[in-house]
Amino acid sequence: MSRPAFSRLPLTADLPLLLQALAAIDDAAWRGHFNTAYFAGDWSGVALISAADALTELSPGSAEPVKRNPWLNDRRWQQALRDLPLDIVSARLLRLGPGGQIHEHRDYDLEGVDADLRLHIPLLSPPAVDFWLDGQRMPMRAGECWFLDLARPHRVDNRDRTARIHLVLDCRPSPWLEQMIANGLPSTPLPDATETALQRFQRLLVTEPLLSAALQALQDREAFTDQTLTLAAERGLHFSREELLAAMRNGRRSWNEQWRL
Repeated sequence: MSRPAFSRLPLTADLPLLLQALAAIDDAAWRGHFNTAYFAGDWSGVALISAADALTELSPGSAEPVKRNPWLNDRRWQQALRDLPLDIVSARLLRLGPGGQIHEHRDYDLEGVDADLRLHIPLLSPPAVDFWLDGQRMPMRAGECWFLDLARPHRVDNRDRTARIHLVLDCRPSPWLEQMIANGLPSTPLPDATETALQRFQRLLVTEPLLSAALQALQDREAFTDQTLTLAAERGLHFSREELLAAMRNGRRSWNEQWRL
């Protein structure tokens, strides 16, 4: 049986204790994320557990997991997760600063039945943060524990004035964790159905033939992208270039997949 795209697990971590431990992290401990082509703004992290052979403490690896200084020096991290029987191979704090964007990408190392399972526990989760998975906005709240299949396309926009910080755990598959994912599905809230500015503009293209024709006449991709952003802004609809390009990629992928046998 294939895994779901997402599930809110029927368990919680000790959020007050996690926030205390987070507050004790020195500002100098945060390191820029290694996937520099995938983001704009501040996307940084602190490694709590990572592979011994990782190129950086935030990078993936295949060797035995090593407990890093923040985990070893502050027992509150272990205490907050003490009731979760997880085989953790990586634990990171990931911060997306105000105005930051994680561009759409896929984590192919999480693909396959034997791949690690990634859990997100939001610690600081401002309301104006959009986490998009497979084109759906995930309604994650602070203190909750979510499984996300990030081998699927995903991106994040922080439109807030404060940072978003998640505790991200990569865990080996186990019957207990698989059961928690299955148990969480019935109570998992539906993705946020709020229409985005890009979706409103797409509706305009259906109802305004002249607008649609003006864009269809453009053969150059850059010209098409620039003109789309301009026409949308003239109508009070603002979205990023990356958001538009992600929608174009998704549309192309959907078109291709309908012809697969």
